[in-house]
Amino acid sequence: MVTIIAAAAENNALGKDNDLVWHLPDDFKRFKALTTGHHIIMGRKTFESFPKPLPNRVHILVTRQEDYQKEGCITVNSIEEALALAKEDNQPFIIGGGEIYRLGMPYTDKIELTRVHGEFEADTFFPEIDPEQWELTGSEYHSKDERHNYDFTYLTYIKKPGTGK
Repeated sequence: MVTIIAAAAENNALGKDNDLVWHLPDDFKRFKALTTGHHIIMGRKTFESFPKPLPNRVHILVTRQEDYQKEGCITVNSIEEALALAKEDNQPFIIGGGEIYRLGMPYTDKIELTRVHGEFEADTFFPEIDPEQWELTGSEYHSKDERHNYDFTYLTYIKKPGTGK
């Protein structure tokens, strides 16, 4: 089961200038809990936004740059190559950015989306979720508090049978 995991605003904003536009500590904890022990597939720019590789995960970077290499990471030139390398993992995660989400959507079975309640200026966006293809199966609302400047909701979508690859 291939899973996309993302945090996107109500206008589908993901980030600006290769950085997030909000700070949600509980969402970071959830991301870590869900992805630890799995393959994480991402674009080069997403990887370069990290201070270092994330522990206890296999990093697969998708880039058009033929000679791009990073220590501790596997580099490929297509989402299909990335998914083929992750096929032994029972739940590889596609973690961004916007273009990688768009390319990965047809191959995805599940979306774990943190919907940040607000609209933000951004240069990277999450693709629209087509309600004809995706069923919302879980929703957990969180109010803003002293550690979180925005309300947010964890949303789980499952691809409807017969609607994709």
